[in-house]
Amino acid sequence: MGVGVEHFMAKTPQVSDRRRRRRLFFAALLKQLYVLWPIFSGILVVMVGCGIVISRIENWSIGEALYFTFVTGLTIGYGDLTPKHALARILALVIGFSGIVLTGIVAAVSVQALGEAARDHAERN
Repeated sequence: MGVGVEHFMAKTPQVSDRRRRRRLFFAALLKQLYVLWPIFSGILVVMVGCGIVISRIENWSIGEALYFTFVTGLTIGYGDLTPKHALARILALVIGFSGIVLTGIVAAVSVQALGEAARDHAERN
């Protein structure tokens, strides 16, 4: 019934291998994010800027505007806050498309980091 030291010793290479792969992945991810940070920050500025303009048009608080911006940008869309004016709705579309682009970039960066970590791991073995 008991698990002996041999059991843990047998798993040690697998655990260290997983940790090394995880470190390789995060190192590659941070490298990619460092390169693409200007794009990320630009998209976020556009999204927040549109949200603030919507808050002025719809007489929402800044908190409600930021909430609406990120719920719309992440394509969740609860529907509890909806713009009524045409210009605010157009800006909401800009926020939505910006969120889709941001999500696609995050997915692409993650896949790139996974591929780079896998290549590094294959080269070391």
